[in-house]
Amino acid sequence: MAKYRKYLEFFGLLLLAVLIIWWFGRGLDWEQVKIAVQKSDWRLILLAGIVILVAYMWRALRWRVFLAPLVTTSFREIWIATTVGFAAILLVGRLGEIVRPVVLPMRDKRVRPAASFVTIMIERLYDLISVALLFGINLLWFTPLGSTVAELARIRVTGLLMLVLLAVAVVLLIWFRRRSASVIGWLDRRVGGQSRLSGRLKHAALSILDQLATALGVLGHVRELAPTIGLSLLLWFSVAFANLLIFRAFGLPFGMSQALFVLGFSMVASAVPTPGGGAGAFHVATAAALVLLGAGRDQAAAIAIILHLVDFAPAALFGLFYFLRGDINIARLRSLTSTSAVEHAVEDEKVVLAEGA
Repeated sequence: MAKYRKYLEFFGLLLLAVLIIWWFGRGLDWEQVKIAVQKSDWRLILLAGIVILVAYMWRALRWRVFLAPLVTTSFREIWIATTVGFAAILLVGRLGEIVRPVVLPMRDKRVRPAASFVTIMIERLYDLISVALLFGINLLWFTPLGSTVAELARIRVTGLLMLVLLAVAVVLLIWFRRRSASVIGWLDRRVGGQSRLSGRLKHAALSILDQLATALGVLGHVRELAPTIGLSLLLWFSVAFANLLIFRAFGLPFGMSQALFVLGFSMVASAVPTPGGGAGAFHVATAAALVLLGAGRDQAAAIAIILHLVDFAPAALFGLFYFLRGDINIARLRSLTSTSAVEHAVEDEKVVLAEGA
């Protein structure tokens, strides 16, 4: 049964995506959606696609900086791994997240799979913190059209609360990095696992914490935080600017503040592990944010569809090119993306870090 579990998970998530897309599309006037797309300025949309490719470049450069304390590798190999990985995310959703850290060691033998996996974990933390920080700061001066004084006050409070929670989360991560062994050991002793289900849940939770501790341990080896922070800001401002170009292509007079507001909604929804890069959830959340900003429902749906394509398609095209050219060994890729291979890789990095401490 375990052999087919990942296939069952995929089809379950595919069904979820279909249901969300159906819910997203019900009640829409698809003729008006089509007209909105036809009336859009495709020059701005193409320009947005180029900006998104630049954002992927910032992402690849940042990954190289994360890897620098562990191994030296070329930008070309990191670029191939990045684009192939995001092509996989577009196909199978967040389940494809595992492809990117596997492709790089396949392409460059100097890179240990363990180092590749844990630096991707660091990247996810950076992305979460970066977008939450930009979204929270933006809310402090964000002024939606037609809002009242009371609504503006609530928006400011929400932004301030997000920043406070983010600061607390960063402090907890720093504390956990220093005390991870004792925290995990204490939880292992205190949390019971009498039944089979509770035992599996306990093992999964402790495994996640263990992987987080390993990732944070690698982060401690990064001597210069400024390059990674700077590249993160360049990455997400590039994404927000590309989104802004698309809004302008559809005739919406938005500025960067509105673009960051929509980006926060899109980022949360894209974490839903449905095939198609969060398909369905991404469209619903993005369209909802646009409607809150005054866009019509049909227009918002059209923008969400194009925005999703622009955010993923440029990298996916490069990834498809590398697949067709034969740069990726499919059989080896499948073997290295198994659950046991991933767990072994992360455990291997934990041992390496412990020996180097």
